[in-house]
Order: sequence, then structure tokens, then C-alpha cells
Amino acid sequence: MVRSLVWFRRDLRVHDNPTLSDAVNNSDEVLPVYTFDPHWFDEGMFGMDRIGGYRARFLWESVEDLRSKIQSLGGDLIVRSGEATDVIPSLCDEHNIDTIYTQTMPSTQEIERERNVRKSSDAEFERYWSHTLYHLNDLESNYDSIDDTFTPWRKETQYGAEVRSTVEKPNEIPVPDVETGSIPSPEEFDLELKNSSDNGFVKFKGGESAGLSRMNEYIWEKDKLREYKETRNGLLGEDYSSKFSPWLAHGCLSPRRIYEEVQEYEDERVSNDSTYWLVFELMWRDFFQFQFLKHGDDFFTENGIRNVDYDWNQNLEAFRAWANGRTGFPFVDANMREINKTGYMSNRGRQNVASFLVDVLDVDWRMGAMYFQSKLVDYDVCSNWGNWAYQAGVGNDSRNNYFNVLKQGERYDDNGEYIRHWLTELEGLPADATHRPWKMSEGQQQMYGVELGEDYPEPIVDIENYSYKEVVENRLTQG
Repeated sequence: MVRSLVWFRRDLRVHDNPTLSDAVNNSDEVLPVYTFDPHWFDEGMFGMDRIGGYRARFLWESVEDLRSKIQSLGGDLIVRSGEATDVIPSLCDEHNIDTIYTQTMPSTQEIERERNVRKSSDAEFERYWSHTLYHLNDLESNYDSIDDTFTPWRKETQYGAEVRSTVEKPNEIPVPDVETGSIPSPEEFDLELKNSSDNGFVKFKGGESAGLSRMNEYIWEKDKLREYKETRNGLLGEDYSSKFSPWLAHGCLSPRRIYEEVQEYEDERVSNDSTYWLVFELMWRDFFQFQFLKHGDDFFTENGIRNVDYDWNQNLEAFRAWANGRTGFPFVDANMREINKTGYMSNRGRQNVASFLVDVLDVDWRMGAMYFQSKLVDYDVCSNWGNWAYQAGVGNDSRNNYFNVLKQGERYDDNGEYIRHWLTELEGLPADATHRPWKMSEGQQQMYGVELGEDYPEPIVDIENYSYKEVVENRLTQG
């Protein structure tokens, strides 16, 4: 009898999961295993949480849904608490496992954990690259020599490689008689699971079932894909963007499955810039996954992969004002209040608050990246740290990436609706006062019931005549 173990990682699904499918096809029995590693819940850089309450809830729900999916196929999910380097080899010894099947990940810590599991077990070891649109082995260039700029890489990949077809989910998952174990209580890791606040527009529920439902709703039921490019910079609402990212980050949705849905949509309804743009964004996600394979831990260093020797500060007062949405700049503060209350923020918002932290306040970009890691429900190590490094000018590309938060706010929230939604203390302001409340006279402040410095903070820096171009060019010169 051939018995295998499937070690689930960030591939919490049964659809388009070649790791699971091959294990079932090549074995008489399989042990599907997920382990909650206590190291995930340790303090991270700057003493911040590695996993916050919003992402923790999504993770727990995703594991519960995976168990339900496997049970519907006649099996069950074995759940354990402990380091994978202990749990997986122990299960292999106990149940005479011939082969471990697992997803491989690009971050250095995950690669090291994988190697340690492999060294600690006598079982054969089969690794699968299953979380990107394009497969690692199908790239035109080896990952260690791919271009560090997105556009050349995209063109080379888009015209020289093909997206592999999805694989069918197993008809049945034969699992031996094993003590499956219960999903641990979050309190075991000193965690409090958080729900998004009631004034958030999307209630992200973890799991493959919810992910497939969201994809079907957005693409087919609401027919929103046809306008994705035009609406993706929105700030308020459920459907201005696809919001697939939390399910992609946890592997509840396969990017190849999304790609096939887009192709079908183009055949049946419309093929336009918006359908292309959704795939374009999936390629951005791919790009950072492959960049992490190439550069590894350099992405976590102060000077980044470009070794830019810039004098960052770690001003805690400025950082806390930014993190708490108390900078005195409504567009920045509204976005930070949203992430604090929901675990989510639009892409437009992320770019602006990151630019404000690094370009205006000169605060160490890694503090912002770590804060996002602790808060975001859709946190992905490569996308998060890659995008922060990019914004700080120490990562991929070298163009001037700064965002003028005043002009951006006035462009994308011209009537101030987004600001007033999240900054309730400013809800009485007219549209023309929401972006620059410091311009109000004392009489106007009295009229609208907003006293600056009391109800809402004064700006922490003078930004009216701030030269983004000068500071960013100075940073690039130092690099």
C-alpha cells in the first residue's frame, strides 16, 4: 500500500491543486495535513504582530472550509498545532508515509522550513509550485536572471510563456483512520479574531467556498469585470475592484482558475481593456513572487535590493500619528482608519499612505511594511514587502514613485465622501473643506463643528509647498 502525506501551506483549496491531485492519483491513501505553527504568532520586526486579528480570522475560516471540502470528498483534514519541522516527520513515522507532497513557497523562511522538514523525514519529498499564474518552470528566463523591472519581464513572459491549464479536483480523497485533531482555539496563540467594522463594505470570509462565490458574483452575477479598469481606483463600495486578493493570498483561489474565468467571460460577453487589466494585475503579483526567489532576504533590509544608502528615521511619534490616522491630512488618515477597522485598504490608498510615510515623513519604510503585515487580511509577503520597497525607492524599478496625497485625494475623492465616511469628526464639512481643513477660518470651524487641534489634529508637517521631487531624487542619487 502506498501512503502519502499532503502538507497544506498557502494552498487552502481542492480546486486546481496539483499537490493534492497528484498525491491522490499516486497513492492508495493520503493524509491531508495542516499545522498551526506557533512561530507565525511571535512578534515581528519593531515588536509588531506578525498576524493580526483580521487575517487570523480569515485563516481560521479558511482551514475550517478546507476541512469541510475534504470531508465532502470522503476524507478529512488532519490538524495539528506545532512546528511543521516536528509535526510532519512525526506523522510520517507514525503512519508509514512513503511520500510528502507539498507546495513550495518563495520567501526564505518558508524555504528554510521546507528544507528542515525534508531533512527530518525519511519519506520522499515532492514539491509543487502552485500559487502563481505562470509556472516557475515555464518562464523564458531562469528566476535568478529575470529582469528587475516589471515591464520587460511582463512582455517577455506574456509573449514567451503560456499559462498552464487548471487541474481537476479529486473525485475522492481516501484517508486512513487517523486522529484528525481539532482546529486550535485562537487563545492558544494569544490571538483575538477580529471582524471588520460595520462601516466597512466587504465582509471577507475565509475559505475556498467564499472565494469561488466572490469570483462568480463579481464576474458573472454582477457583471463587474467589464468595467474593472475604470473602477479599480475607487475607494468606497464592494465592487469597485475584484477584491480577490485575500483568497489569493491564502491559496483559497487559484490565479489560473481566475484566468480561465476571464477567458470564458471574454468568449461569452466582452473582451476589453478591463478583462486584460485583471490578468495584468495577476502578473504584477507573479512578478514579486519570482523577485523574492531571486533576491531573498535583501527585500527585508533597510537599503533593499538596490542597496540605496538613505538615512531613514524611526520617529515613533510620526509613525504613530500615521498608523492611528492622526496626521492631520484627511486622505491619509481616512485610509489608515479603514485598515485599522477592517483589515483592508484600496490599492490607491496603499500607494498614497506609503508615499506619505516614506517620502514626506522619511520614516523607515520597513515600519510601514510591518504595520501592513500586522493589519491586512490579504497580506502576502512578496506583494507587501515588494510594493513597499518599490514605493520607498529601494526595490524594483527606479522611477520617481511619489504620490502627492493632497492632489490624489482631490482627484479620487473629489466630493470628500470617502473622507467623511471614515473620519466621522469631519462628517459635517462641505466637500471643498474636507481635503484641507487647516484652511478653514475660526468662524468656519465653529460653523461646521470642527475645532482643529481638538476635534481633528493640525497637520504634523507643512506639506503645501513640499517638494516630493527633490526628496525622491535625492534618495535615488544616494542609491
